[in-house]
Amino acid sequence: MGIRAGRRPSVILLAGVLAVGLACTKAPDDSQLTSQIQSKLNEDSGLHGKPITVQTSGGVVTISGTVENETQREAASRYASATPGIKEVVNNLHTAAKATVAVSNQMGKTVPPAPESSAAKPLAAKPRPSTTRYRRESDSVEMAANAPPPAVEPAAEEPPTPTAQPAPPPPPPAKKVTVPSGTSMAVRLIDPIDSEKAQPGQTFRATLDAPLPADGDAVPSGYDVKGHIEDVKSAGKFAGQSLLVLQLDSISVSGRLYGIDADPYRRQGKNRSTNTAEKVGGGAVLGAILGGIIGGGKGAGVGAAAGGGVGGGVQAAGKGQQIQLPSETVLNFTLRSPLTVTLADQGPDSSRRKLAPPQ
Repeated sequence: MGIRAGRRPSVILLAGVLAVGLACTKAPDDSQLTSQIQSKLNEDSGLHGKPITVQTSGGVVTISGTVENETQREAASRYASATPGIKEVVNNLHTAAKATVAVSNQMGKTVPPAPESSAAKPLAAKPRPSTTRYRRESDSVEMAANAPPPAVEPAAEEPPTPTAQPAPPPPPPAKKVTVPSGTSMAVRLIDPIDSEKAQPGQTFRATLDAPLPADGDAVPSGYDVKGHIEDVKSAGKFAGQSLLVLQLDSISVSGRLYGIDADPYRRQGKNRSTNTAEKVGGGAVLGAILGGIIGGGKGAGVGAAAGGGVGGGVQAAGKGQQIQLPSETVLNFTLRSPLTVTLADQGPDSSRRKLAPPQ
């Protein structure tokens, strides 16, 4: 009996300790959780005085109302989730910008107030209990001040406006002109002609060297002209005369071909004589001598061509005189019949390099 009587106080003390422990570990009820969350919201300078409603049911808290920005909305959600005993947070807070848009979309309709719940209490400032300490979260005002500014996308650059190019001038109107018969037609050879090598029927190319007067207008120079060798004879080694007869065939004007009826160009070389042998065609020997002094054998050939070929010269070296017409030689023909052409451009000489005048 003495032992049992001694153990009874110990049992009573142990039961008291267990009761106190169970009381301490008992989860707070919904009203206590609501009160704790409201206290945390009131301690935040950015959330204090905002129309925020807190409702707690079975550890699930619902936050409703309006705040100024997204930072305050997230801060209120963190306060609620950090409260011991809260299992889930339903954040129904709206920012002021979204609330304004919602009101305008409702076309002035009034929204009925949310029904008050017995568990919800109006948010009011309460003195902080001296016996309870809460973990202070970051102030929402400080969070908003430290938040990085929103990224601003650069405005898209407009492509530069292309500069309009001036339109090219229109081509002159086509007009038909007629060159009368008896007009002298000067052409400048493109292909050289040599009586020693040429053959009858061989064609040659030339260009119109001077404008042709026509009906108060003129056919511009520079148009392409074609002709052929009508007759050719080479001088013999000891006797005989060289002969060259040229005839014009056509002229190309503004992309069209026109036939030419003109008197032939005729040239005949002289018989070989002591005088012509010594002078060698009126300058060929002198050109060869100067060319030889300047450049040796190659220079002598160039000098002979320059001294005896330019301007339709006649060369005699070791045999009868030959007729040589180098390129750029100007020949004159006389039209036997009128020449009618249609001009549809300004002439090739408007953009062509001018040919050198005959020597």
